[in-house]
Amino acid sequence: MKSYNEVKKLLSKDDVIVCDTTLRDGEQTAGIVFSNLEKYRIAQLLDDAGVQQIESGIPTMGADEKVAVKHIAHMGLNASILGWNRADIHDIETSIDCDVDSVAISMSASDIHIQHKLKKDRQWVLDKVTEAVEFAKEHGLYVSCNGEDASRADMDFLIQFVNTAKEAGADRFRYCDTIGREIPSNCYERIRKIKEATGMEVEMHTHNDFGMATANCIAGIQAGARFLSTTVMGIGERSGNAPLEEAVMTCQLLLDKKTGIEPLKLKTLAEFVSCASGRVITPGKPFLGSNCFAHEAGIHADGIIKDAHNYEPYDPDIMGLERKIVIGKHSGSHTLVNDLAKRGITLDKEESATLLEMVRKAAVGLHRSISSDELYGLYKDMKSGQDPFEDSN
Repeated sequence: MKSYNEVKKLLSKDDVIVCDTTLRDGEQTAGIVFSNLEKYRIAQLLDDAGVQQIESGIPTMGADEKVAVKHIAHMGLNASILGWNRADIHDIETSIDCDVDSVAISMSASDIHIQHKLKKDRQWVLDKVTEAVEFAKEHGLYVSCNGEDASRADMDFLIQFVNTAKEAGADRFRYCDTIGREIPSNCYERIRKIKEATGMEVEMHTHNDFGMATANCIAGIQAGARFLSTTVMGIGERSGNAPLEEAVMTCQLLLDKKTGIEPLKLKTLAEFVSCASGRVITPGKPFLGSNCFAHEAGIHADGIIKDAHNYEPYDPDIMGLERKIVIGKHSGSHTLVNDLAKRGITLDKEESATLLEMVRKAAVGLHRSISSDELYGLYKDMKSGQDPFEDSN
């Protein structure tokens, strides 16, 4: 177990700090259950990638959950290990039993939740936050105080909520867009106001119900937040959370911020989580998918052949991905000329036009792109005067 000072030092060395919650919020995805062995492997891979804090689970669930959290806390990882809790003394005691060095203490911040879920009032909420945070601090823990449904909370009360947590000793405030209804411009303004009014460190925990989890995370970082709450591939409740790979790489490549994350480690991590969760990495998944650097359209492929910077936002080597020029219905003649040139074959203008027509006909007939070998076969048919589509006419 790391000391409080060790955790503080770990969580201060980079411009942006990641607290990954794949093992907690990620596993809360309907239908996903990780075995404890899978959890240990995910924790190791997160640590290998440079994730600074791992939200390891909910100790108060007991049974296997508590066993897993305690095991992860004793794996000797570089990352800080955090347990999730309600603002409840008993919950925090179970986290302490697991030897975690940090705790997340979660309490509803919106009137919708306070009145209709908790059946309490605002003062009760503030009193529970004070009690829980003070108890955790008395036990030497690093504390993230989570404002559940913060994006729907009254702004004046939310600032009071954050200041109450700060006065009790909390180290940061987790801004939770619990049902994913935030929009980036509004998110930016709310985080800016929280930072100005409280001076508190802020963590962005966003959901993807409207497809804006990553955008809201980035808006928060631009407004002064320094912590990201993510999950691998964005798995999580309903439509998921902000994906680790998207949030981190956007910070690194577009905001020029240090995150401490090693990009080349993210693909291996995602592939393991994909296997363990049964959630496939789709071809177009940003930073992970097989189509990230696949080019078929004639104008794009021609531009890539001339200079990759024409149509690629970053170097594929950063993520361990590969560039592919796909031959298919939307290809242009330059793609065919370039591919066959690798076999020592030169096409004149008339031949390339004829072959392109054959390629497009083949792609439509097959309902897919065609391989380099299939292109070569079509070339041989063209040169011999054979019509491979004769039977289909």
